[in-house]
Amino acid sequence: MEIREVETDTKGSFSIEIDGKKAAEMTYSKAGLDRIIVDHTEVGDTYRGTGLGLKLVAHAVEFVRDRKLKMLPLCPFTKATLLRHPEWNDIW
Repeated sequence: MEIREVETDTKGSFSIEIDGKKAAEMTYSKAGLDRIIVDHTEVGDTYRGTGLGLKLVAHAVEFVRDRKLKMLPLCPFTKATLLRHPEWNDIW
């Protein structure tokens, strides 16, 4: 399973495709040069409960760490996931 990244000057997304269809997606906006704001995470009905949302959050954590950024999780799912993983506290 591969996570696809799309990035523009002001926004970005991470998505997972299964059998050629988008199964899950996380979107974010850039806030200056040092922060992203995660505003939405969605997993298709067929794939709920399979861990795809967690995979997207984990990918976003590595994304911000690699770029020495911080994350503001406005998305309720992302925020709840980060709260359950104290090892990720350094990114927000």
